Amino acid sequence: MEAVSTQLPGMIKGILDSFFSPEAAANIAKAVAEFRKNLIEGGIPEDEAMSMTREYLSTLTNWSKMMKEVRGSKWGHKKEE
Repeated sequence: MEAVSTQLPGMIKGILDSFFSPEAAANIAKAVAEFRKNLIEGGIPEDEAMSMTREYLSTLTNWSKMMKEVRGSKWGHKKEE
């Protein structure tokens, strides 16, 4: 259990650093654009495709916010300011 508690924070930091890098932002933008394009090419009407794309991006954004909170809380302990 001690190994997990010492290694897991580093793993999460690595994930966050890769998720919030400029390269990751570019990849997210490409993924969102590709998602919308595939919906439209698949016959989804433009307005529905845009709504679904917004939901997809919202899911990514919510996930990233959750990860930031986990990182900031240091496993349940409030970060001192």
